[in-house]
Amino acid sequence: MNRPYEGIRILLVHAHPDDETINNGATMALYADRGAQVTLVTCTRGEEGEVLVPGLSHLASTEQDLLGSHRETELALAMKALGISDYRFLGAPSTKFRDSGMMGTEPNNRPDVFWQADLDTTAKILVEVIEEVKPHILITYDEIGGYGHPDHIQAHRVAMRASELSTWQIQKIYWNTIPKSVIAQGMEKMKEIGSDFFGAESIDDIPFAKDDEFVTTLINGAAYVDSKMEAMKAHETQIALDGPFFALSNNLGMQIWGDEYYTLVKGTKSAPFDADGRETDLTSGVVL
Repeated sequence: MNRPYEGIRILLVHAHPDDETINNGATMALYADRGAQVTLVTCTRGEEGEVLVPGLSHLASTEQDLLGSHRETELALAMKALGISDYRFLGAPSTKFRDSGMMGTEPNNRPDVFWQADLDTTAKILVEVIEEVKPHILITYDEIGGYGHPDHIQAHRVAMRASELSTWQIQKIYWNTIPKSVIAQGMEKMKEIGSDFFGAESIDDIPFAKDDEFVTTLINGAAYVDSKMEAMKAHETQIALDGPFFALSNNLGMQIWGDEYYTLVKGTKSAPFDADGRETDLTSGVVL
């Protein structure tokens, strides 16, 4: 077995179960399969998520409020599909942060939600993971959490603050990003089949679409798309098989989910590069 990344340690910090698969599923599968130690920290259990499976609607926070435990099971299945054995919830088992819901909604105000957690206190919990795992690479969201969800913003803040407080120095830090050129292609293909792109009418309506110049790194995980799709299907309450994610796969091909994009915010951009000058390996320049 080819394991060129033996000894490399990668830490991902995400807000809810399913965020990791959508943003980084192919990357996680690729590096884990090739020898890297990949650790996922999920900050909440996604209790406020929408339930897309009618038969499971009773799990919603507005009904029996059992979605969090169900999404723990979904995450376990997704991690099995991606080949990840080290995944944990922030603070577990002693501390539990609840999903904060979308910005401006009533759950934002609950004292137990992640959005209301004290930054330094919470960051110190993540510091314990950093000191244990000693990651060379950290992956999380940008300063607006990709699209403005309170838990994504807080995950960004906690991850970045923890990286500052830790005595272990992380060599490279990446933020997830999706370039406008890719979003525009997706929107055009969806229009061709008479559908919209997550309800957006123009590229300006997509908060997570970033100028292509922000992409410093492109990981081609084409060989691991099947694993990523299996993991996406595991998140059954959040990703509909007949929804836009799978419609994109049908109309743009599986490569739409094989390419994953990043912005390097700490560390040195290093070769190898692609034709557009983007890194093609997260580990480039890392010293073991």
